[in-house]
Amino acid sequence: MTTIAPNATHISPEYERTQRRPALSVVIPAYNEEDAIAAIIERTLAARESICRAANLSAVDIIVVSDGSSDRTADIARGYDEIRLIAYEKNRGYGAAIKLGFNNAAGDLLAFLDADGTCDPLFFGDLCRALEEHDADVAIGARLGPGSEMPRIRRLGNRLYAGLLRVSGAQSVTDSASGMRVMRRSALRRLYPLPDGMHFTPAMSSIALFDPALSIVEVPMRYSERVGESKLSVARDGIRFLKIILETALSYRPLRFFGVAGAVLLLLALVYGLSPLVHYISERNIQEWMFYRLSAVVVAITAGVNLILVGLLAQQAVSLIHEEFQPAGRLRHLLNGLVSRQLMAWGVLLFAVGVGINAPSLRSYLTTGHVTAHWIYILVGGLLVLLGIQCISFSVLARALAVLTFRRRFVRDTPAL
Repeated sequence: MTTIAPNATHISPEYERTQRRPALSVVIPAYNEEDAIAAIIERTLAARESICRAANLSAVDIIVVSDGSSDRTADIARGYDEIRLIAYEKNRGYGAAIKLGFNNAAGDLLAFLDADGTCDPLFFGDLCRALEEHDADVAIGARLGPGSEMPRIRRLGNRLYAGLLRVSGAQSVTDSASGMRVMRRSALRRLYPLPDGMHFTPAMSSIALFDPALSIVEVPMRYSERVGESKLSVARDGIRFLKIILETALSYRPLRFFGVAGAVLLLLALVYGLSPLVHYISERNIQEWMFYRLSAVVVAITAGVNLILVGLLAQQAVSLIHEEFQPAGRLRHLLNGLVSRQLMAWGVLLFAVGVGINAPSLRSYLTTGHVTAHWIYILVGGLLVLLGIQCISFSVLARALAVLTFRRRFVRDTPAL
């Protein structure tokens, strides 16, 4: 059951238009926070005037969402007439509570704040001001500065996530899981969908960092020790944070992952196969023990080329889904080459050379039932045939994606006949 208490600070559209200043809606998700909820509500109410003055806002709207609390959280919040309370019986998750608060918010700017007392509501003034000064879509309070009271293990995890985002090719951010931030209502269309759980914040950060149509600004803030017991599981939620960052990175920059992995395999193949190659050049023979090493080289080359082609194809698919995400420079050149006939031509050439190398052996087997050629020819020929089939297959798929992209844009841009 959901109950919404009267709100004495309701923001009418007419008032906003006449004032011509944005309004801020602050959502406070709370799950069994009876020890901290009163203090955070009172601090946020007391901070409204300072926030409006610091960021030139017309009003501050406060919404508390009791996320299935089984203690007195909702009863305590219900005693404050100047807020809106949304309470329901079953716990839905941290992210679900924030999204429900956003759905009931009236402000042009949307914000949320953890109910545990770790963040100072007055800091919303700094975040709103930074959002306007940098013309950003999302402003994050960074909790890892000097004097932060965040537990060491969580601080280490946040630095790990930040490093992973940088390696993935995203913009730089130090605190992807901050529980205090402000965003424009207009940005929600690009940020959604977002998960219901504790990984709501890293998911939002990841999307804002990877999406070229969104911009993010980070402002250092003070972080205090929380009131009461934390609901965050370092292991379980840490894995969720890691998973959502990887999923978001793959949905925007898949070539960064697949391409790097493929390049590493090709480098390993080169290093591992160098010794047999040098031996063959100097001795003109391949020893039997080298067969196992060369077999591993063949597998590494095949897998490496496959991963790079998968990354290129996935990057092309990203451009189909996110049309404004058009990579530049060498990446665009690679994608254009993938769609062109070059990959098909290389595939046909490799396939033909591989078949040509193995043709005598194939004739010998069909006529005599025996193969007299050295096994190295079979191995090299088979490798070239596999690479040729890979190139041909991915060229066909790339062409199909190009056709789908053209048809989609044609249907979108062409008036109804």
